[in-house]
Amino acid sequence: MAIDAVIFDWGGTLTKWHDIDFHAESLALAQAVRDAGEEDHPVNATRLKEAGDTIWARSRDHQQSSGIGDLFTEAGLEHDPDLLDAYYEFWEPHTLTDPEVAPLWEALRADGVRVGVLSNTIWPRAWHRGFFERDGVVDLIDGDVYTSEVPWTKPAEEAFHAAMEAVEVSDPSRCVYVGDRLFDDVYGAQRAGLRAIHIPHSNIPSSQLGHSEGSPDAVAQRLSDIHQIVRSWE
Repeated sequence: MAIDAVIFDWGGTLTKWHDIDFHAESLALAQAVRDAGEEDHPVNATRLKEAGDTIWARSRDHQQSSGIGDLFTEAGLEHDPDLLDAYYEFWEPHTLTDPEVAPLWEALRADGVRVGVLSNTIWPRAWHRGFFERDGVVDLIDGDVYTSEVPWTKPAEEAFHAAMEAVEVSDPSRCVYVGDRLFDDVYGAQRAGLRAIHIPHSNIPSSQLGHSEGSPDAVAQRLSDIHQIVRSWE
């Protein structure tokens, strides 16, 4: 059976895995709190860190999506979106697209396979698209879905179906999902009827592990392996 589309996770898949200092992340995020003094930042950062844990637990346990603003709401804080520069700059070094992405996507598209992205994220679409544009691959994407703009997160079947709709493919058996997480990406994709390729190099925190693990249809040690795996299924 032909493969019509390959849809990719983002963090830890299209980018290299990075271990993150979440305390430093929260301090950067706290700079966006409206009318806060410097002395308020440590307390606000703690509240935001706790809110983040709650937000991501909802994603893991109930597949409920959130955006950046929901972090501040959960923390009981008002924020100014124009003051998110420090938070953006904290994350920017961790957003670089793997150099193997462009040649892989070009090879897939040359074979008539559509390329998609489905990311569990609280960030707005514009940030993700900006990173792809910066790295010269945005024009190789046929459709992309960021869970900050839909009601569900992976592993909900609806999230995968939204990504399929974005790449204009209707048959999940003719789609492949690529990701670094056995719960969100492999288990979720297979429940939705897609085949799943696992990228097994991420150090997933125990708090982010779900209730189930999928058994991938294939394992790719490098992104460059995926083209031949997909061809073998055709």
